[in-house]
Amino acid sequence: MLIILLSGTGMSYGQTSATASFTASATIIQPIGITTTSNMNFANLDAKSGGAVILTPENTRISTGDVALAENAAVSAASFEVTGEEGFAFSISLPKDEFLLANGSESMIIKDFTSSLANGGSLTGGSKIVRVGATLKVNPNQTPGIYNSRSPMNVTVNYN
Repeated sequence: MLIILLSGTGMSYGQTSATASFTASATIIQPIGITTTSNMNFANLDAKSGGAVILTPENTRISTGDVALAENAAVSAASFEVTGEEGFAFSISLPKDEFLLANGSESMIIKDFTSSLANGGSLTGGSKIVRVGATLKVNPNQTPGIYNSRSPMNVTVNYN
């Protein structure tokens, strides 16, 4: 009887390992790009005793102080076409510094840039139009003439 008991306590083991396999893939997406489609133009202003002109991304000018805005002027926020992978989200970085618009030794400051996409956007159809506005500080009795930026102002886009 002792022999039967000992033989009944032996353990048997089932499968001790298993294997699964997998494959790998990668998708190369369309690189994000940005192209300037329109430059910023505050258009015709009368400086009078100075102030500021706010150019919104929607091509609207708002005058503060004593700056007079000429009507029927070719006002234009900067405009860009962002291209890339369909449906991908992106963010936009606007200039943070102040820049000069100059006419000879005379200058005005452009600052406080804003975008039509406050928090970025999505590439519907693989592209999106983005507009950028800013504030122009106009000095009292600013010398008449055409004022242009001395250095480029960069807008950067990145996939989120």
